[in-house]
Amino acid sequence: MARTLLSALILLASLASGHAYADDADPAWAQLNDDQRKVLSPLASEWDTLRPWQRERMLDITRDYSKMNPQQQERVQKRLNDWSRRTPFERENARKKYQKFKTMPPEKKEELRKKWREYQGLPEAQRETLRQEQPELDGVDEIDN
Repeated sequence: MARTLLSALILLASLASGHAYADDADPAWAQLNDDQRKVLSPLASEWDTLRPWQRERMLDITRDYSKMNPQQQERVQKRLNDWSRRTPFERENARKKYQKFKTMPPEKKEELRKKWREYQGLPEAQRETLRQEQPELDGVDEIDN
């Protein structure tokens, strides 16, 4: 009987500690602090529907945000705004393209970055023409290192 009681107590303790950890790792919007809510405000309406791994990635951004210079902070805000406006389909396509980019050999990545820099140097009218000719490029903001 003592062994059963001890087992039950160990199980309860492990469940309680696991539950507490899950709450810390996957907080609801109302549980975020003011700084986190400010940074993640573009995602406010959908925060509670995000998957735990997505929330954790967003919380990682908030941990580093105060260490960023104003240009980096502006870039983060722009990306969060852009991301929040995308449909689930567009988001999934972006994830797939990013995964594909990550697996490319370094020389292919550099070639793609070079093409991106050339594209960025074009006048807006030419870029618009290219976007209409290649709609899969529409909405692409930049290529990361």
